Amino acid sequence: METGFNNSSLNLETLREFCKREGEVVKYNKGDQMEREGDPTRWFAFVEYGCFKYLTYGISDDKEHVVWFSFKDEFVGDYPACLSGLPAQITIKATMPSRVIRVTSEQLNQFFDQNIETMELRSLIAEHITGQFHLHYQNLYCATPLERYELLLQRCPSIVQDIAMQDIASYLNITPAYLGKLRKKSLSESYRT
Repeated sequence: METGFNNSSLNLETLREFCKREGEVVKYNKGDQMEREGDPTRWFAFVEYGCFKYLTYGISDDKEHVVWFSFKDEFVGDYPACLSGLPAQITIKATMPSRVIRVTSEQLNQFFDQNIETMELRSLIAEHITGQFHLHYQNLYCATPLERYELLLQRCPSIVQDIAMQDIASYLNITPAYLGKLRKKSLSESYRT
């Protein structure tokens, strides 16, 4: 099952405390961009409240495709690009009013360069992210749309109240109409148990 940072076995308290100590509190309105694909990567942040979607655009249709979410008590940012100084590979937008404690990519790299423990944490986070994206990719091929929907509900039970249906459908790689059918099916099955 996909898990965000807050549900993982990683101990991220050191990184969270670093963000609180060195970062700035920033509020984002719904639709505000934290990063834009192709621009220099600037930020890494801890989400105090709200939610962010990670999206990219279709090659031929320029349509938004949601590939990930970061929720309350998770970190948000284009982690690989932030560490390497590459342009952002993804656009990150707030899906609702949100507040983060953010640090710059330079601050993040300085934090990780402090000692062997922080360098090890840098690697563990990269391994966690790689594992989560691998699992999401695998689920797109091996899990049914209903199973993918239920996995997402396990990660964030309030997502259907908080996130636009077209964003959830995009993340699940289905149409919004089909998502409506899955929601009805999932609700009717939960009433039977």
